Amino acid sequence: SPFFTERFGNASTLYSYGHEAKEAMENARSKIAAFVGAKSSQEIIFTSGGTESDNFAICGIAWANKNKGNHIITTSIEHHAVLNTCKFIEKRGFRVTYLPVDE
Repeated sequence: SPFFTERFGNASTLYSYGHEAKEAMENARSKIAAFVGAKSSQEIIFTSGGTESDNFAICGIAWANKNKGNHIITTSIEHHAVLNTCKFIEKRGFRVTYLPVDE
């Protein structure tokens, strides 16, 4: 946890704190990959938060599987990050069904 209290390095910079942060991040990526059984540590992707993660997951799966179909089903009460991403891909040719929720 020194990266929260002492070494505030950006993992994308060339400075020493940044280099240390990148090394720690790649070490964590490798450990997570081993833990979840990923084929490669490059399968583990860190994002800046939930909104970016939702966008990345929905768009990534949609475009990767577009040749299998373009219909996405979600609920009408999803977080705005999900709903906005669904609206985005709708404008790009995907069909999105928003299921109502009654309970």
